[in-house]
Amino acid sequence: MRVLIVKVSSLGDIIHTLPAVTDAHRAHRNLTFDWVVEENFVDVPSWHPAVDKVIPVAIRRWRRSLMRTMLNHEYRAFKNTLQSEHYDLVIDAQGLIKSGIISRLSRGLTIGMSNRTIREPMATLFYNKMYSVPWDEHAVDRVRQLFSRALQHCYDKNEIDYGLDTSRIDGSDEPVKHKQVVFLHGTTWATKHWPEYYWRHLAHIATENGFKVLLPWGDQSEKQRADFIAKDNQQVEVLDRLPLSGIAKEINRSAGVIAVDTGLGHLAAALSRPTVSLYGPTNPGLSGTFGHQQLHLKSNLNCAPCVKKVCGYNGPGVTDEFKDQPFAVVPPCFSSHKPETVWQQFERLLMQDGES
Repeated sequence: MRVLIVKVSSLGDIIHTLPAVTDAHRAHRNLTFDWVVEENFVDVPSWHPAVDKVIPVAIRRWRRSLMRTMLNHEYRAFKNTLQSEHYDLVIDAQGLIKSGIISRLSRGLTIGMSNRTIREPMATLFYNKMYSVPWDEHAVDRVRQLFSRALQHCYDKNEIDYGLDTSRIDGSDEPVKHKQVVFLHGTTWATKHWPEYYWRHLAHIATENGFKVLLPWGDQSEKQRADFIAKDNQQVEVLDRLPLSGIAKEINRSAGVIAVDTGLGHLAAALSRPTVSLYGPTNPGLSGTFGHQQLHLKSNLNCAPCVKKVCGYNGPGVTDEFKDQPFAVVPPCFSSHKPETVWQQFERLLMQDGES
């Protein structure tokens, strides 16, 4: 039996789908998956042994010029690859119009969530069959329910296995470096950024406790932030710009991770690394890191979580200081996440990991 998964982006959403793949493969040993995914994320599905063929799509790049895309060879090649196989089932695990279109372009019975339980209800126009999955459950559970109903198998909700074959990521037997921590400081929304001075203070606390700190980055603004965090601290390393597989390798070799709300935080969870995630405007109950040794620090500010890309706080300004340098805590919902508290929680999480 061959099934096509359509889950094209983003990184966190793709990772949220992996436990459902593990559930299905355990229940149906003759089941093989192909997966359509954005070209930047092709590595992730390939790390799961139940996924055979990964079909890259370039929607983010193509939509810059839709007419040129429809006429060029690259789009035709994608369509031919997509239609070269007749699938027993096509699962749109995303619930967006773009994923619905891709599902319908493929050859097979298309299924997805009902129009009351997805972000873009018009996507259901492309489905042959729909399943209602509650809105108020975590994204991982929602996808697991969809797969279990579509493929008719049961799963243990209390057991979570992303199914990643780490040998496909790392390719070595290098042991975990128990005195190394990765700071995942980059994210998309401006409101999800923990203040730079807090990161820098946390780096000093970590290195004073004998840890080496690794700072990955993906663009120039993240590189500038990483350089600021690492300033005057020889035990903080700003990594070279790495592909996704390279960042995964560094995460997998480290004792743990401290992250903002970012897709790479979900990658750390999928790799079962102890992770402290910092949430201000967003709600981890629906889409936070999910799995073993995951700790969510949520804001205690009255307006959080607002789930807004632009901060609407209109109360008195919140300030703090690092090495006698005063700074404004922006957004103020992160004022409850002091670096000292974050580090204490991280050390506690590492102790629990060592005891398990």
